[in-house]
Parts: sequence; structure tokens; C-alpha cells
Amino acid sequence: MSKLPVTEADLQAWVDAALPGARRAEVDDYLNLQPEEAGRVRDYLAQKQALRILFNPVLDEPLPENLSTLATPPAIAAVASPRTPLPGRWSLQRIAAGFVIALVSGLAGWVAHDQYPATERLAKASPPSLPRQAAVAHAVFSPDVRRPVEVSAEHEDQLVAWLSKRLGTPVRPPKLGAQGFELIGGRLLPGNAGPVAQFMYQDGTGQRLTLYVSTENTANRDTAFRFAQEGQVNVFYWIDGKFGYALSAGIDKSKLALVATAVYDQIEHK
Repeated sequence: MSKLPVTEADLQAWVDAALPGARRAEVDDYLNLQPEEAGRVRDYLAQKQALRILFNPVLDEPLPENLSTLATPPAIAAVASPRTPLPGRWSLQRIAAGFVIALVSGLAGWVAHDQYPATERLAKASPPSLPRQAAVAHAVFSPDVRRPVEVSAEHEDQLVAWLSKRLGTPVRPPKLGAQGFELIGGRLLPGNAGPVAQFMYQDGTGQRLTLYVSTENTANRDTAFRFAQEGQVNVFYWIDGKFGYALSAGIDKSKLALVATAVYDQIEHK
């Protein structure tokens, strides 16, 4: 009997380790004969791992107050069936954290594949913070081997013109050669209410960092230079007029601070 053709659903199930053994073996054989498809699947695995590293700490965050209220005996008694085992506080916390991970991971997948309009509506209803958005974008795209950017640094002029037009204001990537990072290129991403830009850099060891540029900050007057840690991604971010900037990388905080200072100085004196 001839083998069934390998579909996109099979490849996604392979990434999620959801295929039965016999079918997984068939997909393995297919990937061995299709190096481009194998590379794409490895990219998906890298993105999945990056998102897991980024959002696993959410499981250890305190239970939100409204769910904590549900975990108290009176509230549980009011909503639970007498015959249904009652989840403990730990279980509710895992459920809440799982919802947060599913929501933001879904947003990241929509950013990467532009296929989830329902997630877009949820994101607009409860927009993530600037450092969280930047960290998600970094986690999704920086591990990508085959296409980490939409427009490469070889076409920097076209990249700058395209992003400036889409954002409705001039944007240009800083020069970070003195800090050991060279521009790879950039891409356009969806923000909460409009487009944002992402510039990606790489050093001699292959370590990547990304600069996330948003123009959705007209109501934000907090211009302080701040640090955030989203999982294993460190982020320095600040507001300059209507611009929001966030520099993200999985490197040491002190090293990233030096790069962020260089970016800040160049933007301030542009």
C-alpha cells in the first residue's frame, strides 16, 4: 500500500510530537529527503522552544485576585457541582497561567503566520506591555535560521524606506558595529493599533538582538530608561515622544545595557 502524502498538518503535528509512531517514521523519512522542509520544521521547533523558555515563568506567578477569590471555599461552593472534585488553588493557578501562555503564544503565532484574527481581537482587548511585545517578537524570530528578517541588510535603503512609509514616520536602524553587532535586516510586525518595526542584529558568535520600534505611545509620558526580564529574554526599553523602543536579547544584562545606551544615544542625536 502506498504511503499517504505528508501534509502541513503532519508537519505541525510532528513539531508538537503528536504523531503516532508509524506516521512519525514516515514523516522522518520525508524530511530526510526534503532538506528545505526539514529546515523549516527545525525553525518551528526553535521558535517553540524559545516561547517555552520565555513563558514558563508565568506558571510561578501569583494567582490573580479574581481567581484567588474563586479558590476560596464559599465561592467554590457557589459554582461547583457537589459531585465534581474541587480543584485546589495550585490547579487554578496552573489553569490561569496556562491561559496566559496560550493567549500570548497564540499572538506570537499570529505574528509569524498571519492566520489568527481572533487572537488579534483579544490582543487589542488587553494589549501586552512594550517589553512583553518586544520579547515575544524576539523569541519568535531570532531563532529563525532560514528567514529571520523580511528585508536583509544588503538592501538597507529599501528596508528603511519601506518601514518609514508603513509607520508614517522616518525610522532608521542604529549602527552597532562598535558594540560588536551588525545589522541582519528587519521586518514589519503588527502592533496593538498599527504597524511596528523590528531590526535584528548579530555578533560574531551568532548571538542575536532585536530592536523593536513602536509608534503607539502618544498617551505615554513616562520616558524613563527601564529594564525588564521576560523569561530568559532581557529587555531595555524607553519612550521618546510617540516612539517606544525596546532592545531584546538573551545576553547578560550589563552587556545589553551598553548596547542599549549606544542605541539610545544615537536616537537622541539623530
